[in-house]
Amino acid sequence: MAIPFAFRIPFVEGIGCELQRFEGGQAEITLALTENHTNSFGVAHGGVMMTLLDVAMAHAARSLRLDAQGQSPGAVTIEMKTSFTRPGVGRIRAVGSVLHSTATLVFCEGKIFDEQDRLCAHATGTFKYLRDIPKGRPTSGSAAEPHLAGPGSD
Repeated sequence: MAIPFAFRIPFVEGIGCELQRFEGGQAEITLALTENHTNSFGVAHGGVMMTLLDVAMAHAARSLRLDAQGQSPGAVTIEMKTSFTRPGVGRIRAVGSVLHSTATLVFCEGKIFDEQDRLCAHATGTFKYLRDIPKGRPTSGSAAEPHLAGPGSD
């Protein structure tokens, strides 16, 4: 059963992801693939799978820093490496796990499984904790830190 995302990520909402688990350095996200999520072969587009991996790992990282109100600082993607092992079809499930964390960085692993629990993709990623969640975009001409987030991190 899906639970509400603790953080609003419009891109993830638009894809249709559902958060299933978010605690203790672990996160699980599911997606029922539609034609809009597929490539020319009719299977999950690699970008969709990488987004799920990125979001699952970032949520795993953020789950370690929840305050009493269920909020945490942001975690932005510094690097991510993905290997695809088989096509994703039907309903896919991304599982993110923290491997190691420091005061500012967190190292994660992510896996995507198909409905038969077969591995479709594997990723490792490094994320940087932010002191606070960025509140909007800088105005034109203002000095700002470069955007470090990956495709689905927040």
